[in-house]
Amino acid sequence: MLHSKKNFMKGLLLLGSFAVIFIIILSPVFKDNNGKAQTGLEYADDLFNKLSKGSSYFLAEVQEGVDTIKASSVDVTVKPKKADLVPVILTLASQSGLTATDKGNGEIALQGMIAPVLEKIIADSDAFYKNNGAAVKARYNLDEKQVMKAWWEMCSSMIKPLQKQKLLREAEILGLVNKKAIEPAFNFYGIEAQSVLDKAGVLTALLVFYVIYTMWYGFAIFEIFDGIGLSMKKAKAKEEV
Repeated sequence: MLHSKKNFMKGLLLLGSFAVIFIIILSPVFKDNNGKAQTGLEYADDLFNKLSKGSSYFLAEVQEGVDTIKASSVDVTVKPKKADLVPVILTLASQSGLTATDKGNGEIALQGMIAPVLEKIIADSDAFYKNNGAAVKARYNLDEKQVMKAWWEMCSSMIKPLQKQKLLREAEILGLVNKKAIEPAFNFYGIEAQSVLDKAGVLTALLVFYVIYTMWYGFAIFEIFDGIGLSMKKAKAKEEV
């Protein structure tokens, strides 16, 4: 027995229309810039990835940090966690002005000025950010993704040895290069960067739709429950004897 047929039917109508729109969202009815069919979720995910990339270009800041250690040199022995990258690190370090020696057992001795190496990493990160992996590959005749992984591994493995030598600023800049140069460039590789300002209308529409669509479902459930007589009411205060 329904408590309110009107409210129950209203709730079913809201829930049914919610389901129809949900099916449309999961259907490949949208198009990307290349004309490829996308679902609504894929479209939104792609858009937010592009906007995130557009807000993740920090290479000018990284270069400023590298400029503060122009005169610094390093003399460390490192052991990268990924042993398969040791040959790549040796090649990259040698081509970038460091003296790189394979000490065996996965260890590498690195000596020389560190700023020129970091400037090469910034240049590679810039090319990667602009989806120009071919330029990175041509520089070293190595797979471009392996190059970026090796740069990250080399910088990461040098941080603790430098900290032990009290070269704290140098260690800090290596961490900065990893986090704000290599990682954004690698993680967003292949994605077209877009500005939030250029997509302000679409972004606002998506956020407004999300809020309305969430409330839509909530009201549907509320009306259905109210229609069958289930509702939440404040409990009456108990009277003490």
